[in-house]
Amino acid sequence: MADILQPDMNSLQVPGENNRISAPSSPSVGRNDCSIAPLTPSASPRPEARSRMDHPFTVVVAIDFGTTSSGYAFSFTQDPEAIHMMRRWEGGDPGVANQKSPTSLLLTPELKFHSFGFAARDNYHDLDPEEAQHWLYFDKFKMKIHSTTDLTMETELEAVSGRKVRAIEVFSHALRFFRVHALKEVKDQSSSLLEGDEVRWVITVPAVWRQPAKQFMREAAYLAGLVSPDTPEQLLIALEPEAASIYCRKLRLHQVIDLSLRPMTNGLKYNVLLVGSGKTREQLRKARHSRTFLVERGTGELWSEMQTGDRYIVADCGGGTVDLTVHQIEQPQGTLKELYKVSGGPYGAVGVDLAFEAMLCKIFGEDFIESFKAKRPAAWVDLTIAFEARKRTATPGRSNALNISLPFSFIDFYKRYRGQSVETALRKSNMNIVKWSSQGMLRLTPEAMNELFQPTINNIIKHIEELMQRQEVQGVRFLFLVGGFAESPMLQRAAQNALGQTCRIIIPQDVGLTILKGAVLFGLDPTVVRVRRCPLTYGVGVLNRFVEGRHPRDKLLVKEGRDWCTDILDRFVSVDQSVALGEVVRRSYTPARSGQRKIIINIYCSVSDDVVYISDPGVRKCGAITLDLPEALPGTVAGAERREIRATMQFGDTEIKVTAVDMATNQTVRAAIDFLSN
Repeated sequence: MADILQPDMNSLQVPGENNRISAPSSPSVGRNDCSIAPLTPSASPRPEARSRMDHPFTVVVAIDFGTTSSGYAFSFTQDPEAIHMMRRWEGGDPGVANQKSPTSLLLTPELKFHSFGFAARDNYHDLDPEEAQHWLYFDKFKMKIHSTTDLTMETELEAVSGRKVRAIEVFSHALRFFRVHALKEVKDQSSSLLEGDEVRWVITVPAVWRQPAKQFMREAAYLAGLVSPDTPEQLLIALEPEAASIYCRKLRLHQVIDLSLRPMTNGLKYNVLLVGSGKTREQLRKARHSRTFLVERGTGELWSEMQTGDRYIVADCGGGTVDLTVHQIEQPQGTLKELYKVSGGPYGAVGVDLAFEAMLCKIFGEDFIESFKAKRPAAWVDLTIAFEARKRTATPGRSNALNISLPFSFIDFYKRYRGQSVETALRKSNMNIVKWSSQGMLRLTPEAMNELFQPTINNIIKHIEELMQRQEVQGVRFLFLVGGFAESPMLQRAAQNALGQTCRIIIPQDVGLTILKGAVLFGLDPTVVRVRRCPLTYGVGVLNRFVEGRHPRDKLLVKEGRDWCTDILDRFVSVDQSVALGEVVRRSYTPARSGQRKIIINIYCSVSDDVVYISDPGVRKCGAITLDLPEALPGTVAGAERREIRATMQFGDTEIKVTAVDMATNQTVRAAIDFLSN
């Protein structure tokens, strides 16, 4: 613990005193001259006017990077009401709208990019089983970024075949694929020659992701060539439920399904009446034909029912995670205010897939399933695809079983592995809810499908119910279900039964594309979410004057004849604190030594606001701010230790950002915030 906290032993802060204190450097620090001395006491964030559109972008391209499927859309800034969707993909699954592509990547044995999406799936399927073991196929790999607590640039992903590669390379391959396809399509529709710096890119991430994961996506985008690290403003990170909320502002009444007002059948099979003028219907017809969605110039009809102060929840039910955000509409401008910090967890549709895998392990043995995945990886992918297709057709109240075709190699491999048939294994497992068909199929009874879906669905409903009970969320009028999993009739029925009496449950049409459309709108106007809530408490470790009786003796440090208390958390922002767009936190630092060229400030965070010291339980080092100091002005070397470097941090955006200025010269100091180096 001592070496982790040691750099902050040189951080001194004396509230209420104007004198600047620079601690003498300690030889044990050895951390790039990281001695610092704060000059200003803690303060609340303050508003600062700044332009969010410094560069006249010509087009906004959004990439919805999902766990199960991904896609892109774009809009020209001269015609922001028109959102152009990506071309439909060839090789899609029967009965499924292929507007987005599976998030699947195939690399050659030499780790070179081969294909993405349906093409990756099909090519991997066609490989000889022995050859497939040398190729790298990645599927649903986004979840790794959410589940890894110590995410770094060196974090690895494991392919289906068991081979590993750096995660940053996998993500950059996927983003590069979308960059090439999106730019080609944009240029096909653009009458003028498009330069790279005229494109603003937007990448979606779950709102429950923490700063390291958001930075990871940004670094992957740099590696993929979307933008340069020198122009970071060209790339925006959009939070998925926020993007959905932004799009929902534009909805007309005929573009939604209200579960609270309709008798539940088997999901989204309603005869939805298109209302409005003939002109509106003609626009919609053209929009469908051209893959262009027309959005309202202002807010949609649904929003006209809302009054200032009305609250609603957006539940983004995706493949990997479920994100809940609570927004309040601000009329008449239509901006959004976040009322409670984002919440959620790994309760996405992948949970149903994992339950199916666990069921197979129970029937055939975990050792067999692991061996089959390693020896016949392409056949395992085929089996998961077959289950995915059946999963989408599962409906509540269904009376007949769902058949899942087992690959021949599964049946053959099991017989050689165990010396008995698949049918015998089923009979011995005593799992009466799964039957065997002589046509080589697993027959999942309605009870079996319920068993696979219920744990994940129950987690989602429980999370929404707990959120609704919070005081800050009382009086919610609408619940918007969005994301790919929201298409599931099983989830829709559960939401209607549990929550339909509490609020109106709204599902936008083309619900799987809601986040993608909203991400484009966010890129066109990033100021639409005016107030956000901090998900964590952030601060730095400092020294304060030691007060006998208030500070513990084990925190006492005597320096230059004065008593100091070490490890005090000087907080920048607190968990669930409201921070408006444009508000900043300022701190001033001074180098501890003459000629020092770098200041490094460790950042600590906690899920609690009830923390005093950086050594308290639940407080962890989560990142570092680096300030590269310019040369001191001639004649000021003697007083270099008095140089003031003012750092300005923004916590109201989707990412934490830092800038800094050398107050003596008014020069901008190169400042960076790093959450991936721990």
